[in-house]
Amino acid sequence: MCRLLAVQAKAPFEINDYLENFSVICKNSREFQGHGWGCSYLDNGKWIHYKNILPVWEDNIPDFGKSTLLLAHARSAFQNRNIIIENNMPFYDDKTVFIFNGELHGVKINAEGRIGAEKIFNFIKRFKNQGLLMALKKGTHIIESRSHYIRAMNIIISDKKKVFVSSLFNEDEDYFTMHYKKTSSKLIICSNPFENENGWNTIANRTIREFTYDDY
Repeated sequence: MCRLLAVQAKAPFEINDYLENFSVICKNSREFQGHGWGCSYLDNGKWIHYKNILPVWEDNIPDFGKSTLLLAHARSAFQNRNIIIENNMPFYDDKTVFIFNGELHGVKINAEGRIGAEKIFNFIKRFKNQGLLMALKKGTHIIESRSHYIRAMNIIISDKKKVFVSSLFNEDEDYFTMHYKKTSSKLIICSNPFENENGWNTIANRTIREFTYDDY
């Protein structure tokens, strides 16, 4: 059960400032989030990716500079298995970046991937010709219908321009509820609010929508 972060802004922001807040959340999580971490951010229109097998709070994180879009993921591996850097998120292709937090049982889908989250990513991408939001809606609906039980399935996915969220959980509301904070120029989505910071809102269970800083 991992931790997720997405930041999008009208003007470039210091990436490491947000990773520092994310690191505190991960270190203080009631579930161990130390099975590696990773992030993806935009640089001149291209995704730049970074992954490390160390816990995010132990990594000597490089100075990533500034960006207008960041996704980050800290991993809590299911049953402490398959702890290799190749299984760290984000998962991505040339255009799309995907991060996931959850636990599914008895899933009957045919998709490539080393772990369940990567299979979910590749399954959702099958419907991208209908737009990423519709792909997320259709893909998660089919996955839910083909699963014996879903403890949680929280997803943040971005196509460089937009950020989309799908939140679904059937237990442990306090842990799996995602949160967001936005102004007229910045959007932050995270598994937990940043410490000592006001203005956060909860994302309702069974939400699937585009999030942006200017959707008032």
